[in-house]
Formats: sequence, structure tokens, C-alpha cells
Amino acid sequence: MGGGAILSGAHKELYEFIKKVDAPVTDSLMGKGAFPGTDELYTGMIGMHGTKTADYGVDECDLLIVAGARFSDRVTGNVKEFAKHAKILQFDVDAAEMNKNVLITEGVIGDLKVTLKRINELLEQQDHSEWKEKIMAYKEKYPLVYPSEGLTGPFVVEEIYRQTKGEAIIVTEVGQHQMWAAQYYKYTKPRTLLTSGGLGTMGYGLGAALGQGPECDKTVVNIAGDGCFRMNMNEIATAVRSNIPVIQVVINNHVLGMVRQWQDLFYGKRYSQTVLNDAVDFVKLAEAMGAEGVRVTTREEFQEAFARALTLGKPIVIDCQIDKDEKVWPMVRRERRFGKPLTKRICRNRKENGGRSL
Repeated sequence: MGGGAILSGAHKELYEFIKKVDAPVTDSLMGKGAFPGTDELYTGMIGMHGTKTADYGVDECDLLIVAGARFSDRVTGNVKEFAKHAKILQFDVDAAEMNKNVLITEGVIGDLKVTLKRINELLEQQDHSEWKEKIMAYKEKYPLVYPSEGLTGPFVVEEIYRQTKGEAIIVTEVGQHQMWAAQYYKYTKPRTLLTSGGLGTMGYGLGAALGQGPECDKTVVNIAGDGCFRMNMNEIATAVRSNIPVIQVVINNHVLGMVRQWQDLFYGKRYSQTVLNDAVDFVKLAEAMGAEGVRVTTREEFQEAFARALTLGKPIVIDCQIDKDEKVWPMVRRERRFGKPLTKRICRNRKENGGRSL
């Protein structure tokens, strides 16, 4: 599932279709919420920072059904190796998407909501119990994991999910925090994750969060990295002026985390223009613009600060101090050799990697 499933408003028809097909489900970043992330058939996000379950499932399936997704490079990696054992059936409203990035077997052009409604009327109930059991075994074998102690990006996102009971509108900027928000928050409805996927625009999040307006009846949380927050942090003043009770969570590692992660893993720790370790104080900045501000360094401090933010009724900035070397796992490495893309999965023993699975 991709962003087209959201744009067409096809989530009900998609849910019925998936249950009839009886197949495991994965989504792209832009498809979050088109199918409930709490459902037993859901395997997590696909792609470079997708779950192993989703990536292995697509790699091993013999039929891949694509609903409103465009096969971006962050999803496919090396297109010659993508779903190489599968016939591919693609549903999309745009004929230009057919065979553009990945060669498909069959394509159906049309609005996804209309297409699935017609197919559901004709489709008989399928039973793929054996295949589902294999994929569910992967879910047990390859769960998303992170360190059990200390304040981390995944913990922050999971705690936001727990305290909001999955009912918040989550907005993100672009980078490591964006991937953690995609991995660890379970989206059950469309348009509950607002993020810049295609262009990957740093600075998108705070303005998008304020766009929900003062009358929004849901909790609105913008999750940002410190680099992204610097882009448009002055809009906290707009939130105060307009009385919009946005909760601004800054996952602050004092670096441009996603770029630095690549510099760390693949470029010999030659850090270029990614270290932001300076004296900027986001708490004082928030207070100067009339909002609340709080800095947290432990799990307990974040739990307390976020619980207070939910009842505050005014804008608040929560500055979460995390380690600069924290990374987004799992990760599929993409290289270029002789001008051609090459994708390979990085695998390490969990014990050797502090309990994390790459």
C-alpha cells in the first residue's frame, strides 16, 4: 500500500479486499494508516528502514499486489532484485506509474476506491494460512527492538503512542525521527500521519501541525529532529498567537542524524556539516515566544513531560536529549558500483550489536 490508498479514500475497500485475499500486508511511508497497523496481517513498513518481516515477505512472495504505490527507490533498492520471485499486479490511477520504476505483470488503471469496490463484488474468499504462518514466524523472529535503558528515539515514539492510545495526529519533519515515527507508532486510520515523503522537506512538520488549527479535536504532535526544528522553529510564536496547543517533540542528538548515520557507517566517520553541537537552548527559545519549554534526559522525565503536555492546552516544546550515535535499525544499505545501484542487507548478530537487529 502507498499514498494512493490514502488519496483515494479507499481504506474501507482496501480492508475488505485484503481480508478476502487473506495475505500479509506492508506499506510505504506514505501509505501509513490505509490499513490498521494493529491488525494481525500487518507486517510493518517496507524498504530501506522497513521491517525484516515486510522485506523478506516481498522478496519471497509469488504474487505482489501493489495498491497506490509508486515503487520509490527507498522501497525497492535495486529494482532488478526487487520481488524477483513474484508476479506483480499494480492498481494505480496514473498510467504513467505502470512499468516506470519496476516492470509489472499486470496493471489496472483507475481510482483505487472504485477499482477495489468492483473487485470485491467478484472476489471469492481466499485461504493462505500456510503462507501467513510463515510470515508471522518472521514477525516473531525479527521484531523491532531497541536498547532497554536510556532515552532513545524509539522509546519516545512508543511512549507517545501509549499515552495518546494511538489516537493522535502525528506530524514529522524528515530524518531519523521520521523513520522512528513510521516504525513505532501504530497508525489505524488514514491521514493520521502527516509527513514529507517524496521531497523529504526539512521544516515541513511544524507548519503542517499548525495547519490542523485551534479547533482540532485530536492531540497534534510534531516530532522533529533538532536540525529540522531549526528550519521553522519561529512558528512556535504563531502557535502561541493563534492559540494552537501543538506538542512539539524535539529528538535532539545535536547532529543531522540521518546523514551522519551514513557518514558513520559507510564513509569512515568523515563527518561533514552534520555536527550541530552548539549552545542553542530550545527551552529558552520556546519560553521567549510564549510557549512552555522543558528539557528531558531520562525516560521518566519524558513520560512526565508528555503527560503534562496532554493536559496543558497551550503550545509546548519538549527537548529530548538522546545520544548522537543512535541509529535507525534495521537498514538496507544502498551503494553505487560502476554507476549502477546495488542493494544489500546488512546483518549483524544482535548480541554483538547491543541487542539491535540490522
